[in-house]
Amino acid sequence: MTITANSQLPNLFSQNQENTANQANGSLPTLSSELVYTQDGTGRYLTFYWQHSELLGLNPEQVVNGDHEEETFAPVDKVAYLEKVHRILESLVPEKFPCWFRCHQELCELELVITPMMPSLGNTANTVLVMGRLLQATVQKGAASTASTVPKPIELALRSQQHQKLVNKITRNIRRTLDLDVIWQQTVDSLGKALGLERCIICPYQPFSSKVRVIAEYHQPDRSSMLGLEIDVTSEPAFAQALATLEPVVMEVPGYALCPQQKVLIVATCYQDQANGLIAVSLRDECYPLTNAELELAAEVADQLGTAIAHATLYKELEAARQKAEEASRLKSEFLANVSHEIRTPLNGMIGFLKLILEGMADDPEEQHQFLLEAHQSSIHLLNIINDILDIAKIEAGKMELDCVPVNLDELFCGVESFMRPQAEMKNLSFRMQRPSTSDEIIVQGNYQRLLQVMLNLVNNAIKFTHEGGITITADIVQKKIKFQEQQLPGMVRVRVADTGIGVSLDKQDKLFQLFSQVDGSRTRQYGGTGLGLAISQKLIEAMGGEVHFYSLGEGLGSTVTFTVPLYQQPVIVSSADTNLDCAC
Repeated sequence: MTITANSQLPNLFSQNQENTANQANGSLPTLSSELVYTQDGTGRYLTFYWQHSELLGLNPEQVVNGDHEEETFAPVDKVAYLEKVHRILESLVPEKFPCWFRCHQELCELELVITPMMPSLGNTANTVLVMGRLLQATVQKGAASTASTVPKPIELALRSQQHQKLVNKITRNIRRTLDLDVIWQQTVDSLGKALGLERCIICPYQPFSSKVRVIAEYHQPDRSSMLGLEIDVTSEPAFAQALATLEPVVMEVPGYALCPQQKVLIVATCYQDQANGLIAVSLRDECYPLTNAELELAAEVADQLGTAIAHATLYKELEAARQKAEEASRLKSEFLANVSHEIRTPLNGMIGFLKLILEGMADDPEEQHQFLLEAHQSSIHLLNIINDILDIAKIEAGKMELDCVPVNLDELFCGVESFMRPQAEMKNLSFRMQRPSTSDEIIVQGNYQRLLQVMLNLVNNAIKFTHEGGITITADIVQKKIKFQEQQLPGMVRVRVADTGIGVSLDKQDKLFQLFSQVDGSRTRQYGGTGLGLAISQKLIEAMGGEVHFYSLGEGLGSTVTFTVPLYQQPVIVSSADTNLDCAC
């Protein structure tokens, strides 16, 4: 196989070299370097671009068309520089090295990368492409009386270069994490260490709050910490202005002494034009005034940080929602498992006793009656479970409607006693019911069936979880006028159901009123029940204008559940010395 050179390649190389040498200076920034120029073998500039040209007083056209004897931008050791250029043109191998250049009365050290521009086939390379960046600068001897200081243009150029690198570094760092604490701390550390700041702080901001709190901080060792300090935005004009304009603000902030006798740069971080934080940076006295370019860089940092904060906040909210959804799914699964067990138990009992009767296993009418009685009790238990499930379904769907009418408290207490006293006595528990002593009846505003359901549920729980001691049910009157359903009522009745049972540990009490939540799955299996009782009771009482509360000092120390229900009319109290008498039905 024979390989032949493409006849079009020489023309392409020649055309590429000509186009590069003749392109306008404004197109060179697309190479993403702060300094870009092309030269021929004699050192003559063909094109020239430097992003600091304006600061340094350089005119690119004068550099390209200037007299070699009066060059405004030239290497200090021109002979050594041209030797490197010739060597690169001959070898066609790029080189990277530092080199000092003279720019007016200033000396600049540049890091250069010189690359030969490939010639057409058969020709010798005679043009180089040079890309570079500023490393440091100084003043020529005798050029100025203030030779010990760095001239302002070079200082600004170096600062601008340093700040741009810092912005890039901060941007890279905050894109690597969605942890807000890490984002805040990395930002203040990067700014503080790179710029040698006395102090740098970050405060998250919420539109509905007039105060911000310092959440992350960098400061010099001799400065006291401001971490956790709250700042009232309304009393600090600089903070308020930064939030209102979303533009960087430079101002003295004496109120909180970020740095005494120094000015502070304050910029609001934002996302979609909504402020979500504040950055405050101390400025050293010896610093030159910030340029527009530096203020734009500050705004860019704030914009990047604001976006990162918004994304991290959204991720945090989504993660919390995911965990909540997973927990709800787990609780519902556990609830369904318990409910299926609770439903099967009485249903199996009913089927078993009825089957014994159908198969003639009852020896006499008395035993048959006992089997029927057991089946009936199982059916009542099953009905209660189904009613609980239907009630919570109605409550969740918002379809629980209650008709509130006057209810006699004595009648309610007697109904509870007739149902619950036999159960307590079967477990050898004491059972006491007390109410305030009044000369007339105590009438409350509510739904009798639902109030009875609540009290039966609370007392049944007290009996179920109590093995010794007893149950005490009391009521007292709270003389405080309330308004419910656009009706003025004279007060409330507070009902307490106290027991000496197993109690609930303090760290688990918040689960008692959560739907589908079991304080302890092992207890549910041991004592039975759906775990919906307290949640249903709370919803029913709240629908009637009252509140439900649970109290327990810990496991083994008993429990007390209270609920309130509005008074329909104010009764007359007989005696303040003896406020409670046993209820007689």
